[in-house]
Amino acid sequence: MPAESDTHELFRSVAQHDTDALEGLLFARVDNQEASGLDAKTYALVNIAALIAADASPASYVWQIGLALETGVTADEILGVLVALNPTVGNVRVVSAAAEIAFALGVDLDVDEA
Repeated sequence: MPAESDTHELFRSVAQHDTDALEGLLFARVDNQEASGLDAKTYALVNIAALIAADASPASYVWQIGLALETGVTADEILGVLVALNPTVGNVRVVSAAAEIAFALGVDLDVDEA
């Protein structure tokens, strides 16, 4: 059962924001991006699209949107992903994702505009 113990320890480390565990995840991401042959912005947008299609958790959006913004992705480009995906994944997923993306971007959805 050592593998299960190692797995549980990794889950604990990631959940507790252990820098070594998180650094390992980031290195895996860099390796994957390089292997994909995509530039950093395109890679980030593809990952956002995957989150939308998978109906991902809010925390996933916060993480991915943060990484995307660091690569220079703009809010307009993220909106473009939502628009492009609508015919494929449908309105329900796009509306759900829009709320999570807005939160990750720091957009206040409770503002009344008169």
